[in-house]
Amino acid sequence: MPDQDTWNIFSKIKGNLANINQNNIIESILKLRQLSVTRSGVKVVEKVSFDITKGEFVGLVGPNGGGKTTLLLTILGVLKPSSGSLLVYGHKPASSQNLGKVAWVPQTGANIPRHIHITVRELIRLGTINRSNFFFRTGKSGTGRVNKAIEMVGLEDFADVDVLRLSGGQLQRAVIGRALASESDFIVLDEPLVGVDRAAKNSILRLLDDLCHDHGKTILMVSHDLAAISQTAHRIIYLEGEVQFDGPSSKIPDLNELASIRGIQNPHAMKSRRTPIVHIKRE
Repeated sequence: MPDQDTWNIFSKIKGNLANINQNNIIESILKLRQLSVTRSGVKVVEKVSFDITKGEFVGLVGPNGGGKTTLLLTILGVLKPSSGSLLVYGHKPASSQNLGKVAWVPQTGANIPRHIHITVRELIRLGTINRSNFFFRTGKSGTGRVNKAIEMVGLEDFADVDVLRLSGGQLQRAVIGRALASESDFIVLDEPLVGVDRAAKNSILRLLDDLCHDHGKTILMVSHDLAAISQTAHRIIYLEGEVQFDGPSSKIPDLNELASIRGIQNPHAMKSRRTPIVHIKRE
């Protein structure tokens, strides 16, 4: 039998191997396999497969009607897939196991009715409310989360200002702050760059980049602004019913290549290939 020293060496090696394996494990936040979604009898998303791992910033782009919002709503558990599988943190969408792990920033999140008066602090505090604490007052921990979120989105000087007095970019930051107050690690955003000027776009993109790199957040963001999102996202997924492209932002095809991928033909090129009509003059 091996002596005690041999057992000690063996145990140490085993422990080191376990640590190496643990460190090499890449946590999968989102996993889709052959996912299809049908709405009103029409298949909007078809056989979509991809993974998103912890710490990624993924941009989801594509034309109107391409299935982007439908896919987001399916990830959130609002819509059910017609076939295929979808796991969020290893569980079905909207599972109680994922409570507090996923934050949603909808496209209409910044469209607050004019008759509702609420401060930035109050808006962000809404992010601390969930079904487990709905009937209880926010304690010190909740207040701390709100203050931290306000700081992260850079709105300390506007914390007690009515949100109706904010610019479009500031209001979008406040809505993102509401998501951050939930302390969710996976943030899903639908068109956060709509309706804001260039400076606000740059500010929001810098914020999202900081959240990803400095705070370990995982981000899935829908945007029509391909130029803007390709400067920030690590990876681009081009969706038009099916995934047409999935790769690093630096490898995104140019407009001509995208048109070819989508099956869109250039009518001018088609005309140039036609046999010219020769008119013969009769004498």
